[in-house]
Amino acid sequence: MSDTVLHSPRMAWPPLVLASTSRYRRELLTRLRLPFDVRSPEVDETPQPGEAPAALSERLALAKARAVAAVHPQAIVIGSDQVAELDGQPIGKPGDHETAVAQLRAMRGRSVVFHTAVAVLRHDTGFEAVRRVPVTVRVRSLSEVEIETYLRLEQPYDCAGSAKCETLGIALLDAIESDDPTALVGLPLIVTSALLRAAGLDALAVLAGHGGGA
Repeated sequence: MSDTVLHSPRMAWPPLVLASTSRYRRELLTRLRLPFDVRSPEVDETPQPGEAPAALSERLALAKARAVAAVHPQAIVIGSDQVAELDGQPIGKPGDHETAVAQLRAMRGRSVVFHTAVAVLRHDTGFEAVRRVPVTVRVRSLSEVEIETYLRLEQPYDCAGSAKCETLGIALLDAIESDDPTALVGLPLIVTSALLRAAGLDALAVLAGHGGGA
């Protein structure tokens, strides 16, 4: 997969690449109003034996960024991954209706932690950093009818935890606890912006016409 978003032929900073095929992360990154390309990271996302969900999210975010940076060494690369955790076990994307029903049944009346990690790499300066933003979601005691109604209307089968908080999925919840409201959607923009600044790409400076520190 390869998409160019907000392309600008006159960039005074290294090209920015998002190592993700997620449409949610792409939509979030556009909020920073920076030109960026999208590349598929081609990374095996299978958890290692005994690997905790938090560690898995960080490892995969970094692996995705490294995979794309290896073929785009001139770029600043963003990698991200999200793993939901219930009772110490990872909850992935359901993929189908039956699995989504089972996930929501297991989560109802419980607190689920969504670990969203982001990594930023820049080969020309040797910059590499990864940070994780946990989000605690308290799910209501959902009835069978509520679960079926929600899944029929939204079909969130490509979302970890079988719900989209940015749309109708918010009606499934009692509370969301996080330092970064965008983390639950898939890319923590507060942390992403901070890592980009540390890598030499300041979105506001770029938009003001001062370059990005490159």
